[in-house]
Amino acid sequence: MAQAADAARTVIMTVDDDPGVSRTVARDLRRRYGQSYRIVRAESGESALQALRELKLRGDLVAVILADYRMPQMNGIEFLEQALDMYPGARRVLLTAYADTNAA
Repeated sequence: MAQAADAARTVIMTVDDDPGVSRTVARDLRRRYGQSYRIVRAESGESALQALRELKLRGDLVAVILADYRMPQMNGIEFLEQALDMYPGARRVLLTAYADTNAA
């Protein structure tokens, strides 16, 4: 029964290519928002897009997408632009550990 309730919750997605950071961000989001949202974690832009496609097919809602700016193959901006096509109503957050004002 808990699994059915979990599947019905709106999603917060986090994307970071650093496994340690990815786990930490997901853990912190679960602690704060886990009662109300399902937290989905991905470690690349492509795997996150695939997860979003699957969520869309199931009819799941995505409230927020957090993405690291610096990732290989696809940076956070490129990922968020593509995610916007699937979930135009989702809030998008770009994260970076660098003082890169050009990216901002």
